[in-house]
Amino acid sequence: MTQFVYSAKDKSGRTVSGEIAGSSASEIEDKLQNDGLISIKVKKKPISINLSFGSGVSIKDLKTFTQQFSTMIDAGLPLVQCLDILGSQSENKYFGKILLEIKGYVEGGSTFSDALAKYPRIFNTLFVNLVAAGELGGILDTIMKRLSEYIEKNDQLQRKVKGAMVYPTVVLVITGVVVFVLLKFVVPTFAKMFSDFGDKALPKPTQFVIGISESFQHWWYVFIIVIFLVITGYKFFVRSEFGRLLMDRLFLVLPIIGPVVQKIAVARFTRTLGTLLSSGVPIIDALNTVAKAAGNKVVENAVLYARDRISEGRNMSEPLQAAKIFPGMVVQMIAVGEQTGALDIMCNKIADFYDEEVDVAVAAMTSALEPLMMVVLGTVVGGMVIAMYLPIFELAGTIE
Repeated sequence: MTQFVYSAKDKSGRTVSGEIAGSSASEIEDKLQNDGLISIKVKKKPISINLSFGSGVSIKDLKTFTQQFSTMIDAGLPLVQCLDILGSQSENKYFGKILLEIKGYVEGGSTFSDALAKYPRIFNTLFVNLVAAGELGGILDTIMKRLSEYIEKNDQLQRKVKGAMVYPTVVLVITGVVVFVLLKFVVPTFAKMFSDFGDKALPKPTQFVIGISESFQHWWYVFIIVIFLVITGYKFFVRSEFGRLLMDRLFLVLPIIGPVVQKIAVARFTRTLGTLLSSGVPIIDALNTVAKAAGNKVVENAVLYARDRISEGRNMSEPLQAAKIFPGMVVQMIAVGEQTGALDIMCNKIADFYDEEVDVAVAAMTSALEPLMMVVLGTVVGGMVIAMYLPIFELAGTIE
């Protein structure tokens, strides 16, 4: 299907324009005529190249869109008119352009969910599946409200995690800057001073630090290349199936970070599943979507394993317990939800509980990381400084 732009006159003589999908200009003209419009001009939409990084649409843009769209649909406005208003008035011009393109697809005969699916970088599988369920059930306004709440809570979860990583990142950056200054400017000054003392052998730690500094002075670009290759290699490694599974499993068992990652995984799993089930999405389809949105390969495999067991007629709690990822309390509550037929309600309650647990776990992790990072900073920088002063201490000890 090709996207076309058109201008036409309606029955009252008013000129209207828009975008519509079709295979040819003549097909578009026939569609316009069937809609009571007289075609003035129909042409293929020019191809635009988006050079922006990422999706170009923030969480705030998406949340605002779902809230406003829900209000408009609830007020009785037609779907196309909602998209036209939101697209024209969006503060994010790129997002507004996307919404107008979606409006064109809908006018061309596509369902709203199918039109959204054409932009997977903005509207993920969860978003599309919920909208599709809302269209089928005639509760699109309710679905958009639930989506808005889900986006808000998921955003809060992500901000908690990012906030917890600010301190370690800052300390590591400061450590790198201090080490660079020491190797580039401070250590060479000490090395020149020691050379003036004569041929007396320097302590091993001092020789080691001076050797690194001299290598850095002459081969600094090699250090940069090695760092670049390590970072690039790591990115390619975690993109592979084996690498991602290995790293995700490692993050789950790390002493300080592991409990936080586990609680985040549980909160995301239950929140997503509860939102999908309460919106009328079948459990097999819901688990497919939950697995893709898990954010952790180990959790994804566990959810897919549970999905396969459910398709064989078994319940969900047993395979989740066998995976040994989810805490026993979570598995038991899911089992109760299955038995009572209120799995969606139970999942949302678990998610609310674990949102608070994430707060506590993140605070505990931050408290534990602060002294640990200070030890790292003190060991690296302090060790280099002490190594430089060892010859001076030895010299002072020989003076009576």
